[in-house]
Amino acid sequence: MLNKVTIIGRLGRDPELRYTQSGSPVASLNVATDESYTDRDGNKVERTEWHRISVFQRQAESCANYLSKGSLVYVEGNLTTRKWQDQNGQDRYSTEIRAQRVLFLERKNDGARPRGMDEDYESPARSASGGQGQRGGNPQQDKRSAHDDLGPAFPSEAASMDEVPF
Repeated sequence: MLNKVTIIGRLGRDPELRYTQSGSPVASLNVATDESYTDRDGNKVERTEWHRISVFQRQAESCANYLSKGSLVYVEGNLTTRKWQDQNGQDRYSTEIRAQRVLFLERKNDGARPRGMDEDYESPARSASGGQGQRGGNPQQDKRSAHDDLGPAFPSEAASMDEVPF
């Protein structure tokens, strides 16, 4: 059997970092994905889907330190459903993605290694594209300029991020 989810989307708000009773870090992310299509009448329809994501351990701390509202991320994980009780004792259910891998798809510093990372750090953006990371490979090919912008992740993002409703 297979339970695997893969999404690419933008954070709707800054990550929320908390710690379990045993001291393990857990980050909560809200990620939006969208799709657009043309309906039978020829009207363009845009739909946004929101995903709750839980990230654990060191990866959770990295998300809290380096991601913010609007960041583009790639998430791999599996679907989990949690059961909990509300204030009235009613059973409630919440389905979320339990992340196994989170890649940061945008660079803020144009190739600079994030502070606090060791020498073996591999840029998640480079990792996602199959590159060689900080060591190995052709350094000239690893360099990217500010002109390598691939444009918006979603067609609906052609306008400024300030106009996004979240």
